[in-house]
Amino acid sequence: MSDLFAYKILTGEQYDQFKADGVFKGAPVDLADGYIHLSTRDQAAETVAKHFVGQDRLVMVMVDLAPFGEAIRWEESRGGALFPHLYADLPISAVAGKVVLRIGDDGTHSFPAGF
Repeated sequence: MSDLFAYKILTGEQYDQFKADGVFKGAPVDLADGYIHLSTRDQAAETVAKHFVGQDRLVMVMVDLAPFGEAIRWEESRGGALFPHLYADLPISAVAGKVVLRIGDDGTHSFPAGF
């Protein structure tokens, strides 16, 4: 794959800890699986809908994949799609941007326009 960026969905608490530590070692599911689960732009909304229902104040960080080289592996997951998995810690310096995802009136998360 040739995506330049991937996205990590964090709870507000996970993001606050990430900022404080300067590095993210993984959510419980990441630690159990041995890598940090990321999503492409096209996969992010489905990831949120599948794994974060009802959780407000999520933080979606945009991760620059360039510094990671072979630590990023594109592996088959949901429905046979290839997902980026990070086999390393995620330093805050690799975060190229972030948005806070809030739950809208319809009960789903609101993504930025054009996402």
